[in-house]
Amino acid sequence: MNNLFTGVGIAIVTPFKKDLSVDYDALINIVNYNIENGTDYIVISGTTGESVTVTSDEKVKIINTINEANNNRVPLVLGIGGNNTAQVITEINQTNFNGISAILSVSPYYSKPTQEGILAHYKAISEISPVPIIMYNVPGRTGSNMLPSTTLKLARECENIIAVKEAAGNMAQYLWLLKDKPSDFLVISGDDDLALPVTLAGGSGVISVIAQAYPKNFSRMIHLGLERKVDEAYKLHFDFMKIISLIFSENNPAGIKALLNELGLCDKTVRLPLVEASTNLQEGLTQFVKAYN
Repeated sequence: MNNLFTGVGIAIVTPFKKDLSVDYDALINIVNYNIENGTDYIVISGTTGESVTVTSDEKVKIINTINEANNNRVPLVLGIGGNNTAQVITEINQTNFNGISAILSVSPYYSKPTQEGILAHYKAISEISPVPIIMYNVPGRTGSNMLPSTTLKLARECENIIAVKEAAGNMAQYLWLLKDKPSDFLVISGDDDLALPVTLAGGSGVISVIAQAYPKNFSRMIHLGLERKVDEAYKLHFDFMKIISLIFSENNPAGIKALLNELGLCDKTVRLPLVEASTNLQEGLTQFVKAYN
């Protein structure tokens, strides 16, 4: 099971039309484009998918659309998380996991629980989840950091907690996780700019935003890292540095949607309170696409 999540997963966007309805045709195109160009698995309904402004009915249709388009070609991971443990458990119990290989569950946000609270939250989810769990630590969004000691305690005590998507942006924290983790526990980068260094240090790859725009080369970079082909991998890494900086310079997913729009994959529309990429950012993305191509 763990090997399913080695390599490159994409945190897929939810494309919207100008009228703010979900563009399911564009979603299918993005799924096919990524699978055909080397993406190893797809993460549905994450931050990049604007999960907080997608309705429950839309979420079900998005899952079904991706599931059908995927047709069992790559594993699918479903985002189910929050700061109300009971509500997260209810959603898991009510979800149809047909075609879904694992859950990505964010550490509780806004409430700022203690480490003991985070432990209890994940243990409660672990006890009822019918599929494996990938934890998600992203302090920049949650307002609290899941410490390596907490992550590793859960890795050792909960058999169906198989990985962490670590996105603290802190290389030292990655290294503590990699140093002391159980051999079968995956440390997955949630930071596109650190994905290669983390992989080379013993990580299992990345759940990426930028990879859905350039799946072939980003996947090649990570797989070269897994193969310990350092010089070849870093050449690709250096090529990606500017565009990674650009897409996160305002908000996510406005940046990646503007880039996907440049590539003809979907519209750049986002739902409030997010707003579209600024004119300056769009110009920078246009220049990058021309130069990169």
